[in-house]
Amino acid sequence: MLRNELIAYIDTLLNTQQFKDYAPNGLQVEGGMEVNKILCAVTASRAAIEKAIEIQADTLLVHHGMFWKNEPPCIVGWKKQRIFKLLHNNINLLAYHLPLDAQPEIGNNAQLAQKLGFSVETFCEEQGLLAICFSEKNQTLENLCQTIAKELNRTPLVIGNPNKIIQKLAICTGGGQGFFQAACNLDADAFITGEASEAQFHLARETETAFIATGHHATERYGIQALAQKISQTFAVECVFFDEDNPI
Repeated sequence: MLRNELIAYIDTLLNTQQFKDYAPNGLQVEGGMEVNKILCAVTASRAAIEKAIEIQADTLLVHHGMFWKNEPPCIVGWKKQRIFKLLHNNINLLAYHLPLDAQPEIGNNAQLAQKLGFSVETFCEEQGLLAICFSEKNQTLENLCQTIAKELNRTPLVIGNPNKIIQKLAICTGGGQGFFQAACNLDADAFITGEASEAQFHLARETETAFIATGHHATERYGIQALAQKISQTFAVECVFFDEDNPI
């Protein structure tokens, strides 16, 4: 398939034009026009790029790309090394950040909710980045965290009463801890994200909403895989997932 055909498909699926983001969504580094093999990964790290070279992928599809706002613009050091490897091997770099978080079926929030046995009822807050989910199970916070540990292969950081019943769950994957106050305002029983800041400890202690942080990388492994699966089913293009061991 042609690269531009793939980009147009993803733009439509993720509604990319509706998002104000911290980095460009879509083609970040230009490789070949033909797309025959895709490596997908959470981040466009050097390890992911080298894996793409190893398996002879012509396209690297990621959630975390490059060229972030407030990042030094000079192409030196690690950034030069990544870009050189992409250009030298004629590999396209496609990156989709917030659009992949918020997509209601294959997005990171929706996919994590599904993994944990919750159904998304609505998406709210800035750009629809906070998912409000429900479960009919009568599970405690301790039960939920056991499920998280099993599904994500991570022991979560948890602040809250382990015996609290969790039916209404708010999710914002990755670095979404800033949405914790919104989750509290919406009377969520618990809030899941990837990272934690100091302030969340006090909010969790002083409100009725439990706080759970279980890794930025770990919470965002599923959206990119779901996107790659859609692409593979639609275009019969081979997609391979590279899961770098990242504890953060």
